[in-house]
Order: sequence, then structure tokens, then C-alpha cells
Amino acid sequence: QDQLVESGGGLVQAGGSLRLSCGPSGRTFSNYAMGWFRQAPGKERDFVAAVSRSGSDTYYADSVKGRFTISRDGAKNTVNLQMNSLKPEDTAVYYCAAGNTLAPGAVLRSPSQYSYWGQGTQVTVSS
Repeated sequence: QDQLVESGGGLVQAGGSLRLSCGPSGRTFSNYAMGWFRQAPGKERDFVAAVSRSGSDTYYADSVKGRFTISRDGAKNTVNLQMNSLKPEDTAVYYCAAGNTLAPGAVLRSPSQYSYWGQGTQVTVSS
């Protein structure tokens, strides 16, 4: 079964950093737009960041802009999310997703635009 696998979550103090990675289990997603979402307990799944098929275009939620960086590693076929200056409100389960799009530069911001999802990785930021 084609799916995505996240890694890199954990417990960190406020102000610290974590790096999440997402790779395929099964098919390659190198021709897909990729994104990261997060879901805190009792809340909806929110958009965090997205990168285009080409890797040249990115988009961030206002709440993480300037602190998080999304990137693609073509050699490793992974998508990474570097998270710096973490805050307690960043605590959530983080999900990687892949969406099919014909436009190389398109960034996808809605969960409904994504076809494949990972199981999620927990990120906990203590104050």
C-alpha cells in the first residue's frame, strides 16, 4: 500500500528546534506537491506548510512563517520540515501529505487537495 512515513517528532523545550522528515513507503511521490498539517487535541487539522512539485515554491501558515522551513530532498526522496523557535502552541500531531497536481509550481493548502497521508508524528513543546 502506497503511503507516507513521518519521523523526527519528540519532546522539546520552548525555543528549541526539531526536524521532521517524510518519505514514501511504496510508490515515489517525487512528482507530487507535498505539505505538512498538524492537529492538536480537540481541534481541526490545520495547514502548516507546503512545497510544490518542483520544490521552488513554498507557502506557510502565518503562525509558523519565519520559524519553519519546508524543503524537498530529491536524492533521498523526502520532504523535511525544519522547526525553529518552537512554542508550546506548536504542540500537535504533525502529518505529511502528498497531492497530485499538473502545475509544477502549485502549492496546495487545503487537506482536500491531498490524496496520500502519513500516520503522523507527535511534537510536544514544553514551556
